[in-house]
Amino acid sequence: ARPGIMLYGISPHRACTAASLGLRPVATFRSSLISVKPLPAGAGVGYGSKWIAKRDSNVGIVAAGYADGFPRHIAPGTQVLVRDTHVPIIGTVSMDMLAVDLTDVNSPARGDEVVLWGERNPIEHVAERAGTIGYELACRVSKRVYRVDVA
Repeated sequence: ARPGIMLYGISPHRACTAASLGLRPVATFRSSLISVKPLPAGAGVGYGSKWIAKRDSNVGIVAAGYADGFPRHIAPGTQVLVRDTHVPIIGTVSMDMLAVDLTDVNSPARGDEVVLWGERNPIEHVAERAGTIGYELACRVSKRVYRVDVA
């Protein structure tokens, strides 16, 4: 048997998640909110204002982008985790940052942890929204991302 990517707690199959195979992720890609700002209805976010607020909203800026290994061409609405609430990515992922809609999060604040994938936000879900597999995302995390060994 060749367990391969399963050693990292990632499903080798697109049709099922690691959890359905009894696997747990061994790594979590985390960042934090570096800014939280109100945004009026009708205002745009990201390059070319590809996301337009349908209502008065709270927008958070996350310190992670495609230079860190987060996929630039992720599908609109892909979710990350802030304060145990899944929130959608809005606008286009930039080199160093991405924006999230925090409107439904209770009292979001600068410094709040953001789980991009891993615990409570499976890498397989993010990979599917990026049109790839979890293994590629795990390999794509750049050297500039700070790593913590908790073993």
